[in-house]
Amino acid sequence: MASAPSAVEAIAYCARPAHLRRTVTIALVVGAILTLANQGDVLLSGAATTATALKVATNFLTPFVVSNLGLLTGRPKAP
Repeated sequence: MASAPSAVEAIAYCARPAHLRRTVTIALVVGAILTLANQGDVLLSGAATTATALKVATNFLTPFVVSNLGLLTGRPKAP
């Protein structure tokens, strides 16, 4: 049974330029949609606070993390 990659190996795999292009694109698209859906009214009214900024950051961070976890799950196994 193969062991899970170390954190350093996982980060190195996710940091490959081709992988970053994909995961960052996913995070930007999904994050923008989530932000418009969840905080759009607050942002458009000009009533954004620090809490709103943290929520917006989470809207982008979550799909980035999830897409990287998917990338790691689907990566080829070493022989």
